[in-house]
Amino acid sequence: MDVPQIDVDELARLHAEGAPVIDVREHDEYATAHVPGASLVPLATVPDNLDRVPADDTVYVICAVGGRSLRAAEFYRARGIDAVNVAGGTTAWVEAGHPVSTGMEP
Repeated sequence: MDVPQIDVDELARLHAEGAPVIDVREHDEYATAHVPGASLVPLATVPDNLDRVPADDTVYVICAVGGRSLRAAEFYRARGIDAVNVAGGTTAWVEAGHPVSTGMEP
């Protein structure tokens, strides 16, 4: 399945406009650094948490470098959710100097 991808600079622009971000890394990775406001849905829990993903908007899926988020985006797209993979992941986000949050979001 073809999954559209964007880079972190495009994600920064879209996120500033309110685009939802789903982070599929593990809790400890997320707590270390994540896109501010990103929802944590670890990859293994993606099938059980479809209700946490906006069905009426494009969602941007991120992980550490892009592999796990690609798998999650494929899963979402197979269920009719417009999901886009973030190439380079959180590693590229941090390296590009975009803002990060630490700890767990409420």
